[in-house]
Amino acid sequence: MANDIAHWRAQIFAKLLLVVFILGLATAVPSVLLAVSEGMWSIAIVDSVALVWVGVIWRWRSLAYTARVVNFLAVAFVLGIALLLKVGPVSQIYLMAVPVLAALLLGLRPALWTLVMAGLAVMVLGFEDNANLHLEGLPDYGFLKAAIISINFMFMTAVLTLSCAVLLQHLERSLDKLSLLNAELRLTSAAVARLNDMVLIAEVDKNADHPATAQHIIFVNEAFERRTGYRRDEVIGQNLRLLRGPGTEPSVVEEIERHMARSEPVRAELLNYTKSGEAYWVETELVPFADEGGVNTHWVAVERDITERKKSQDDIHRLAFFDVLTGLPNRRLLMDRIDKLLASSERGGTYSAVMFIDLDRFKTINDARGHAIGDALLCNAAARLSKLMRKADTVARIGGDEFVVLLGHLSHELAGATHAALTVAEKIRSAIGQDFDIEGQTYNSTASIGVTMLPRGEAGQQTAHDLLREADTAMYRAKSDGRNGIAFFESEMQAQVERRLTLERDLAAAMAANELQMHVQAQVDRNARVIGGELLMRWPQADGGMVPPNVFIPVAEESGLIVELGAWALRQACEAVLRLQAAGLAMPLSVNVSPTQFRQHDFVEQVQRVLADTGAPARLLVLEVTEGLLIDKMDDTIARMHQLTEMGLRFSIDDFGTGYSSMAYLKKMPLYELKIDRSFVMDTPEDASSKALVQSILAMAGHLGLRVVAEGVETQAQADFLIAHDCSSMQGYLYARPVPLPALIQRLQGGTAVAAA
Repeated sequence: MANDIAHWRAQIFAKLLLVVFILGLATAVPSVLLAVSEGMWSIAIVDSVALVWVGVIWRWRSLAYTARVVNFLAVAFVLGIALLLKVGPVSQIYLMAVPVLAALLLGLRPALWTLVMAGLAVMVLGFEDNANLHLEGLPDYGFLKAAIISINFMFMTAVLTLSCAVLLQHLERSLDKLSLLNAELRLTSAAVARLNDMVLIAEVDKNADHPATAQHIIFVNEAFERRTGYRRDEVIGQNLRLLRGPGTEPSVVEEIERHMARSEPVRAELLNYTKSGEAYWVETELVPFADEGGVNTHWVAVERDITERKKSQDDIHRLAFFDVLTGLPNRRLLMDRIDKLLASSERGGTYSAVMFIDLDRFKTINDARGHAIGDALLCNAAARLSKLMRKADTVARIGGDEFVVLLGHLSHELAGATHAALTVAEKIRSAIGQDFDIEGQTYNSTASIGVTMLPRGEAGQQTAHDLLREADTAMYRAKSDGRNGIAFFESEMQAQVERRLTLERDLAAAMAANELQMHVQAQVDRNARVIGGELLMRWPQADGGMVPPNVFIPVAEESGLIVELGAWALRQACEAVLRLQAAGLAMPLSVNVSPTQFRQHDFVEQVQRVLADTGAPARLLVLEVTEGLLIDKMDDTIARMHQLTEMGLRFSIDDFGTGYSSMAYLKKMPLYELKIDRSFVMDTPEDASSKALVQSILAMAGHLGLRVVAEGVETQAQADFLIAHDCSSMQGYLYARPVPLPALIQRLQGGTAVAAA
């Protein structure tokens, strides 16, 4: 800052020299001419020398600044002395100017020296003139008058000199501080300009009509320009609302403006827009700045781009609450909305509905065509469901091919709400039933829909889990009734589900306690001789009754217990064959194998282990499978059957004619026998259609060289019809009921012959 003062003094001195030289020309020339005309040659010489001297100093700019100033002060001092000697005390004003000029141009110390010199000159050189002055009110003492005049001269000159010097010193210190502030300001400005955060400074307009428009931008940094696409000159003077757009939440804007109206700092997250219209999220902090009087004059806004953070939050939210494939709400969000629907329905006295939707045949399409087609079908189904719903309703996917629809506030009357729910369910069934066009191929699926109404019973009794379970139960009723249907939940359905769960639990316990038994139903030839048997599972109860197989076998299938149950049955069959052999009654025994058990990846190894563990002859075991086994992966199934037949096992198709009857698989499969289903046998020989079907099966089996067993033979007329058409084996109550193996052995050893198989 000392350099700044020196520069300032140099500029002042240059201008002062020019002014003095011009004024000197204007005054000195007339003064010299007048002095010459009056014969005052000394004054003329002094004025001329002084003018020339000033002119030399003014032109000699290469001379050092201090030397030029000293020469200038010397001119003034010499001129003052000369005038003091020639003109008298009035010329003391010239000497007064020298210390003041020294203070301005050189500083305090040179000023003090010139002050002393001027004072001495006035005291010594002006003594005689000052002593002869007449001063009213003072004694006529020459020395006293000279001293008083000299002291007053020194006092006034010192006041002027010191004032100028002190003023310049304070100015220099102030400039030093200002320089530091400017340096800090430059550093701050440079730092702010290069911040990654966006910075805006707005000036408060006190004359604005509304507080929201009372700010005008006066500064933005480079980060702001980079992120928004606006140049600085485009936003200067604009309002802070410049960056807001259609997606900016009004509630957030109102909160910000409320704080700004009270001159309070505020922090918020809001959506801004770039110059090109791109939306981005910022975390903004607005801070007011007030002047010394406490009046808010500026706002500083620091904004951080949080678009990626918001995107991550949205992604996390979507993963937590929405299905990734379809974009629909998932189970978690669904349960929350059911809870809210329950509460609002109870408060408002309205009835609502929960629908559970399962896509029929989806698994078949998914397995046959692949997951990509399956996913596309699910997305198409989700889109169709969403189009049917109101904005207040919810469509959710809770897994696999299962969707749930919430219909809120249908009616204040249960009957009206039920009718409305049925109408929507029919629309859903119709929409899903339309063909799906995926990658140029047409696929068809239907929907089984279960519906439950809410609220029901006392407030607070139903929960979201209850409602979902009820709708699921109703959906299974619709599916069991033939699919592509609608069923409303009834309390009896829940009772059935609970009985089924109880049965599943009891079955697992019975298996663990080894309570299940295997009975044998004999198979006979046309002469009623026992030539084999079928092992049938029985579950005795403590009261002496039995749980029918058609009751507990489906439960085992659905619960997965069938795999363990099938393995137990296979071992029981091996042990039964060995017991018959030991009794001298060797004959083949059939045992049922479920599709689930057969499709186990290690089924062949399981059979090998059981045969090896028991030592049972494989040739006396017949594995009964249903036609349903052939629907999926026929080639793999046939290959596995060949592996088992190579071990000596034989295969029988159970309930033939009721399922996937096809000549194609009969030719490919290594079969031993066909079993005609009892539903065909029971109507013969009275029913012509049943007669024709049984005759066709027998003829076909004869051509293919397959053994045939007719099940469910209960009358002699049925037996005579079968014998007349060359049926090789029969099984039914006419000949024998299922009995424990010891009872069969006892019967056979009692005299009934066993024919060779």
